[in-house]
Amino acid sequence: MYRLVVASAGLFAALSVPALAADPTVDVPMTAPGFDWTGYYAGLQAGYGWGRSDISGTDGGPFSVSPDIDGGFVGGHVAGLWQFDQAVIGGEADLNYASVRGTADIGPGNTFGTDIKWFGSVNAKAGYAMDRLLVYGIGGVAFGGIETSQTVGSAFSDTRTNVGWTVGAGVDYALTDKFVVGAQYRYYDFGSEHYDGSNGFTDRDQDVKLNTVGINLSYKF
Repeated sequence: MYRLVVASAGLFAALSVPALAADPTVDVPMTAPGFDWTGYYAGLQAGYGWGRSDISGTDGGPFSVSPDIDGGFVGGHVAGLWQFDQAVIGGEADLNYASVRGTADIGPGNTFGTDIKWFGSVNAKAGYAMDRLLVYGIGGVAFGGIETSQTVGSAFSDTRTNVGWTVGAGVDYALTDKFVVGAQYRYYDFGSEHYDGSNGFTDRDQDVKLNTVGINLSYKF
């Protein structure tokens, strides 16, 4: 009886080996590759900005006034990004048409104003990619066409190109392999610009700072 059991076990093992060897290998499905952020981009952005303008003068009667400014903007941008594992680095430039303005009175009938007519920046950009989601920081050189004005009986206005700096953060999401949407916060310091008065108006310095929030749509080439 013992020999019969051993022989039967041996026969079963011998028959099983070729059956297992003939079994097809089961393919394990692989995860689809993630979105690659490397590429060149162009697109549009729009949003809202708010801040403050500090205007002061010491020529003649000294004065100081700080209009609050706010308004909308719309513009375009171009960018180039390179991805290394989950790190993403690159550069971005943008230019915006703006209607960000405000006024303040220093006395009856004496109104000072500031108007940001356009602004833009050239930036470095670095972030962390989680497949189609990119969280990033951004910062660089900022510039803007900014007007100072005053109305007291007659009117005075002058527009200069201010140069300063900007820093911010944002998040982008790739809707498809070509279209990316996002949201961004930026802080701008356009520095202090000196304006020469004319027609009896006093020379002045104007220091403008701006916060913006916006949404963007980009196309990846």
